[in-house]
Amino acid sequence: MSLDVLCISWGTTGNLSPVLTAARQLHRAGHRPRIMADPAMQAEIAAAGFPFVGWRRAPTGQEADPVDFSDLADWLRQAMFAPAGAYAADTLDEIRRLPTDAVLSIDLLVGCALAAEVAGIPHAVLSPHISIRPLPGMPPAASGLAPPRTEAERAAVDAATDTIVLAMERSRPALNDARRAFGLAPVTTAFAHYERAERVLLAVSQAFDFDGAVLPANYRYIGPLLDEPIWSRGAGTLWSGADRPRILVAGSTGAQNQTDLLRRIVRAVGTVEAETIVTTGPNVEAADLDAPDTMRVVATASHDTLMTEADLVVCQGGHGTVSRALLHGVPLLVIPLARDQTDNAARIALRGAGLRLPATASANEIAAAVHRLLAEPGFRTAAGGLGAAVRADLAAGGLVREITAMVAAQRGGAARDGGRLWG
Repeated sequence: MSLDVLCISWGTTGNLSPVLTAARQLHRAGHRPRIMADPAMQAEIAAAGFPFVGWRRAPTGQEADPVDFSDLADWLRQAMFAPAGAYAADTLDEIRRLPTDAVLSIDLLVGCALAAEVAGIPHAVLSPHISIRPLPGMPPAASGLAPPRTEAERAAVDAATDTIVLAMERSRPALNDARRAFGLAPVTTAFAHYERAERVLLAVSQAFDFDGAVLPANYRYIGPLLDEPIWSRGAGTLWSGADRPRILVAGSTGAQNQTDLLRRIVRAVGTVEAETIVTTGPNVEAADLDAPDTMRVVATASHDTLMTEADLVVCQGGHGTVSRALLHGVPLLVIPLARDQTDNAARIALRGAGLRLPATASANEIAAAVHRLLAEPGFRTAAGGLGAAVRADLAAGGLVREITAMVAAQRGGAARDGGRLWG
């Protein structure tokens, strides 16, 4: 069974990488993926060899992915719910333009889920991070909390869960307005697209996530999606070969007002006897970091190449960087700023694969953590154990298996129902 799969990314570079990896996995299995994304991503998608479809009505750039994350409810309104109708209209146009057997879309794209529902096409939600929908007994997304052990910690988890649920529910009227515009009945929860999707694919390793999660029936762990961006592969930055510890400071690809944090990291690591390479990402200028001459600062480099010989990765905690470091068995110092970064930091700390510091950490505190991570071998041992689990997940091919299974299940159901997709 060869499928036409519409793969849909959200925002810009950071979210495109897992979608491109998914498309490559589908292509290698004999399927025909095409990618819908921000027009700024067209060159990267074309270089990967996939058909590109751009947004026409839906927001792009920072309008799609607001920088200010200080008010969670407002950020969710702007990013997920207010533009749901525009995303749905663009997606439905594309579904009707070319044969489409399945839709795979980033989890924030509630409008794309709506379009798949209208068209009666199997839909998989792709979460390149932990579940945004709260799960029983688990600290919720964006909380940065560890599993509770005391009454006070349980109260904190409950309060954080209430916060994200209320933030989502504030925008349910906007979601239902979009649903009515496309002839769909209103829903009673803002998390409806997670419940209605044939699959919710968590692109993390189960070994990385907290223990004890009770997953809904349509949820699957598939392991991280880690192909490197094409724009970083040709960068020729390499370690010098000097007999010193090697530290990679990996800036985020997203725009999160991270210049001050990177400046403090550079100042701290500059006091450590080590070879350090800093990749700023596309949103920070090297000249703004005041790095010493002994430190190499570049916009981009192949993290896969550098991590094979790195002793430590210092980062904000984006899922791609964290998972890639674990894949190579490299311990991490995670200093999160926003979104899923705090959740990834909590998991790294709990698993013993690194340390976590607050975004307000001073240069002295950062330097002390770096010294500890380089001196204590237990961090590398723990990172290596998680890396083995990541490699096993990558070998299992879960994404292709689950998309194929969900389409087969719906086709089987339609055949039993006389060819009708819906009652």
